[in-house]
Amino acid sequence: MDKNKEIRSAGLKVTHARRSVLKLLETHPHSHLSAYDIHQQLFDKEKSIGIATVYRVLNQFVEAGICVRHNFETGQSLYELAPDVHHDHMVCLSTGMVIEFEDKLIEERQKKMAAEKGYKIIDHSLILYVEPID
Repeated sequence: MDKNKEIRSAGLKVTHARRSVLKLLETHPHSHLSAYDIHQQLFDKEKSIGIATVYRVLNQFVEAGICVRHNFETGQSLYELAPDVHHDHMVCLSTGMVIEFEDKLIEERQKKMAAEKGYKIIDHSLILYVEPID
């Protein structure tokens, strides 16, 4: 989708900062970036977007459903574009690396467990905290 259209369809005014942050997120579709990471990459290219602006834009994007904020055990919020397909995450406690994964068996088991208790899943998040095998 056109960046300007995506921003407008979220009810936001198209600004240079919003276009720049969205473009960066789109060029790193499987990355989980901190506001600091985003600011550094934009600053290296443009030097015109401050860290406060990056935080403000990211918060607006989260509220608009353009991106998702994760608070893993890394100690900082990480952002990714709102995924088209549900996926879960593994977070390496040694490196802070975030690995996305999909598993239909896990998803079906979660639905079955909820149904057995008389519920349906509206939303969920599965995070596995991992360390490398020696």
